[in-house]
Amino acid sequence: MPGNKAVAYKGPGKVAIVDIDYPTFELKDGPGVDPANIGRKVPHGVILKTVATNICGSDQHMVRGRTTAPVDLVLGHEITGEVVEVGSDVEFIKVGDLVSVPFNISCGRCRNCKERKTGICLNVNPAGYGSAFGYVDMGGWVGGQAEYVLAPYADWNLLKFPDKDQALEKIMDLTMLSDIFPTGFHGCVSAGVTVGSTVYIAGAGPVGLAAATSAQLLGASAVIVGDMNEKRLAQARSFGCETIDLTKGGPGEQIEQILGSPTVDCAVDAVGFEAKGHGAGAAEAPATVLNSIMDITNAGGSLGIIGLYVTGDPGAADEAAKKGSLSLSLGTGWAKSLAFTTGQCPVMKYHRGLMNAILRDKVHISDNVNGQAIPLEEAPNGYADFDSGASVKYVLNPNGYIAA
Repeated sequence: MPGNKAVAYKGPGKVAIVDIDYPTFELKDGPGVDPANIGRKVPHGVILKTVATNICGSDQHMVRGRTTAPVDLVLGHEITGEVVEVGSDVEFIKVGDLVSVPFNISCGRCRNCKERKTGICLNVNPAGYGSAFGYVDMGGWVGGQAEYVLAPYADWNLLKFPDKDQALEKIMDLTMLSDIFPTGFHGCVSAGVTVGSTVYIAGAGPVGLAAATSAQLLGASAVIVGDMNEKRLAQARSFGCETIDLTKGGPGEQIEQILGSPTVDCAVDAVGFEAKGHGAGAAEAPATVLNSIMDITNAGGSLGIIGLYVTGDPGAADEAAKKGSLSLSLGTGWAKSLAFTTGQCPVMKYHRGLMNAILRDKVHISDNVNGQAIPLEEAPNGYADFDSGASVKYVLNPNGYIAA
């Protein structure tokens, strides 16, 4: 039986490479596993040898100690892999297939899955709605920042790449299909981005850059990205976005300098609950992005809220925010008849179309988010560098599939 090294959360600011069990077709007890899921049989799953697995900003929330994640939780929900074993109930996925794994685990059998709402599957997380690999309060499915990982409901969940050799050539782009590219695209679709739209993207981290890429793919006439990190703003400019520096104040006046109007047709929140206020040295103010995008979106417009918000944040600035209660100007949204879409992206709704765009060279998402491959052993350095504000999307390469 092969060994299995993985990246685990070791307390605020700390991750480490640990040895974990090689996966089996049963969910076992471990850090973060819901008691009701212990012993759950997974004959519908496959075991993957990990080809690529990415560090995500959502992982960083846990690593910073901003969630209730338990120590020793194995991280990682952005997984691409090669099938090495199949469960007894798997019919169509075969050993040797190269696949993208949606970060949200779904059963394909419940009412929500049948309505394409795979981010809120009713059957995979006994504690609530929706699930994901390696994430707090998501049922306890072991994370994929590892050499091997179990992926349940394989025939339903997995996206098989049609040509294995072609996929390996484009693996740095295709690895973004597990989360950030569909998530960014979902934010833009939810916000109503279409041909000629003017779009504001709050946040120039990898998800924000993926959203900006998606807005361009959807035909937006102007894509404006706001952030407080000049390196990340420079990355947005590298593929044709306009940018605004939020250390100089709120977005409205700077948008007016670009468009001649302080408002846009559509807006996307790619920041989430660790948002800061505007201006140099601004403190954390978690409702800032939500309130500002209501202010700068045209009446009747829509907001795509793909940034993560949680109901348990021990590091929040006040008691309300610790429970996910933020000071929203809902009256502004009501008065302007704004539409809001929140929650996990239903990855399966988008990943096949985005795969085809990648395979046919319509988009180069890895270039736009500055994807860089590193060995699994360098994950702690990758986490630290990303947390310091580096404009990099780190892709872990546990088994050497990605060429130097």
